Amino acid sequence: MDDDSVVDLADDLYDVIGLLRRRSRRLVGAPLPELALSGAQLELVRVVRRNPGVAVAEAARVLGLAPNTVSTLVGQLLALGVLERERDDQDRRVARLDLTPSARSGLEQWRDRRAQATASALAGLTSAERSRLAAALPTIARIAADLLEPTDAVVHESDGSGPRAEPEPVMRP
Repeated sequence: MDDDSVVDLADDLYDVIGLLRRRSRRLVGAPLPELALSGAQLELVRVVRRNPGVAVAEAARVLGLAPNTVSTLVGQLLALGVLERERDDQDRRVARLDLTPSARSGLEQWRDRRAQATASALAGLTSAERSRLAAALPTIARIAADLLEPTDAVVHESDGSGPRAEPEPVMRP
């Protein structure tokens, strides 16, 4: 595959992922729609849902954001009743995050709706198509992991603070 074909494949990949996300959101709505959470807030909520008890600094690493940016998001989500924060028993300087029971319940209901809608669409595929899709998922995950190398990647933060190197995620976002 030549360089132009690789660029076209990259464009196609983003087009398909974007279409999947938009159609899914249109069909099942956004998680916790009553709160109208920002994209950054939702990303943090997803990290906390997948990693209960995550430290603020670790969540910042997973998201590729500055710790003070994540601390601001945490404050917003605490005020909205989405997150709970507790001090670590071993190191009182460390804050551990978890979802409130109501936020967890709302996210689980949304996730179930999204999974059911997607499963319905997947059921329309042949067994061979589902197998090919399942086989492609690790490759897509590797592409996501390889997009930025921690030593030379530059990310512009949404808060306007400018570029910085992004660390390698160690948890699921």
